[in-house]
Amino acid sequence: QVQLAESGGGLVQAGGSLSLSCTASGRSFSTTAMGWFRQAPGKEREFVAAVSWSSTMTYYADSVKGRFTISRDNAQNTVYLQMNSLKPEDTAIYYCAASPTWGTVILTARGYDYWGQGTQVTVSS
Repeated sequence: QVQLAESGGGLVQAGGSLSLSCTASGRSFSTTAMGWFRQAPGKEREFVAAVSWSSTMTYYADSVKGRFTISRDNAQNTVYLQMNSLKPEDTAIYYCAASPTWGTVILTARGYDYWGQGTQVTVSS
């Protein structure tokens, strides 16, 4: 079992920045790939970014590439999502998730076994 808890959401103006954190407890965090997803009202949950257990590989959705950065600190059992140049279309509930595997499956929600409760990010225009 892995328990995930996100923090750091809030309200920011367009062009601003926010940093999300997700702290894990339970099974070994350092052997788990981690991802961030988001879900806007009336839309399906979509992939945002993922990082391998060793931080050697990352994936980003095209919509956030160059603006968002995913990182992790295995000593702190925490994964981060630094979001810069935020746009109103980034408004959503952001979820972190843990995956026991790697590969293209981690670009989809079905690649993850554990999910946090989510944190709201609102970007005003």
